[in-house]
Amino acid sequence: MRYLFISHDAMTDSAIAAPAATPRPFPWRRLALDAAALAVLIVICALIITYAFGNGSQFLRNLAISACIGSIAFSIIDGVRLWVWRDERRPHWLAFAALVGVGVVAGQVLGARLAGLLLGMELRELHTLGTTRTSGMLLFTLLTTGGASLYYTSRDRLIRAQAAAAQEKARAEAIERQALQAQLQLLQAQIEPHMLFNTLANLQGLIALDPARAQRMLDQLIQFLRGTLSSSRAETTTLAQEFALQEAYLGLMAVRMGERLTYSFDLPEALRGQRIPPMLLQPLVENAIAHGLEPTIAGGHVTVAARRDGDRLVLSVTDDGRGPDAGPGKEGTNVGLANTRERVKALFGARADVTLAANPGGGAIASIVLPIDQP
Repeated sequence: MRYLFISHDAMTDSAIAAPAATPRPFPWRRLALDAAALAVLIVICALIITYAFGNGSQFLRNLAISACIGSIAFSIIDGVRLWVWRDERRPHWLAFAALVGVGVVAGQVLGARLAGLLLGMELRELHTLGTTRTSGMLLFTLLTTGGASLYYTSRDRLIRAQAAAAQEKARAEAIERQALQAQLQLLQAQIEPHMLFNTLANLQGLIALDPARAQRMLDQLIQFLRGTLSSSRAETTTLAQEFALQEAYLGLMAVRMGERLTYSFDLPEALRGQRIPPMLLQPLVENAIAHGLEPTIAGGHVTVAARRDGDRLVLSVTDDGRGPDAGPGKEGTNVGLANTRERVKALFGARADVTLAANPGGGAIASIVLPIDQP
């Protein structure tokens, strides 16, 4: 009879992870998993002893002896390994070899004695060191332990490779998120000064020509900036807040353009709480004024609308001005529409789109299509 216990992940050849700053609790779960694997190995050993080395009888007796020897050896080897090195560090090979030697001998001697007591028989030939049979059984135990060690070593390598791949994936995703956030902040930072510079330039002109209107514009500008403050630095805002911001902006423009500018909004009640990136409509509304209506003598009307189309949110800014085919109404930096397109592309990928087309009734329609994840 020969018996075996097993070493498990114990025989690792490399560390699973760097030593923790603080001692980790004893890995009872890992010990339980190792014990389950040990149970399977004990049955295999009992089968080998019974049918390969024996005459096919006394399987239960051999199973009991294998269980006693294997359990004691397992408790010594795996228990000490997990207690000293936990499950994240590789034991030093020399220390582990000594541990295996002690565990195998102790398991053989004490396990055979325990099995003898449980079975009510004398098993001296199994626990007396120096005898030929005991030496043969010890050799069998060591060889079985070596085979099991190769299995557990391969398993640990796979676990560590998977853990390293998962860690690298998480690191790459974190870097990607940081890069995306930096890109969005850069694009948003380009939009805000663009709008402010244009407004301040207009205000400067009005101060000399019409101080009263300049004062009203300044009041509107303050109101607009106050509304911008809460949303411009946020990651998202609601459609209600975004529309309120555009109302403040168009009120500001109405002071400058007078009766030449009228505007309206169409925001369904069900969409007022829908969240979108902040300042998304601002470049489109600003373009409608700067390139569509302001260059014309008659001015015109701007409509800012939102609607749901299945699982998509469609935002539109429609004007009845010069239209996109007329070209830019005035010299600009050409960053507003491009930045908006870059922002939604970075946030939603191919699920979002930004378009500029001619309005069938004259003028232009600028649209933003975003996915709606919530029903």
